Amino acid sequence: MKCVLSCIPEPMVVMAARALCMLGLVLALVSSSSAEYVGLSANQCAVPAKDRVDCGYPQVTPEQCNNRGCCFDSSIPGVPWCFKPLQEQGECSF
Repeated sequence: MKCVLSCIPEPMVVMAARALCMLGLVLALVSSSSAEYVGLSANQCAVPAKDRVDCGYPQVTPEQCNNRGCCFDSSIPGVPWCFKPLQEQGECSF
């Protein structure tokens, strides 16, 4: 077995490098997916993917979507990324 850097076995160094690369990839993917709710609460935009009603158009930007009063979340492929928010339920007053 060949020793590299302070006698750490070479396969362990390779595995550690791969783990760091995977961590970097995951962090990059998480930071690139955008969920923007300008002027809306996170609760209003907590719409399950299957219940999303399209509010945008192809290639709509998060800013354009928000200007329409809609939520933008591109983290789930295959469903509308620009969608109508849930209506907040106020207190009932009689």
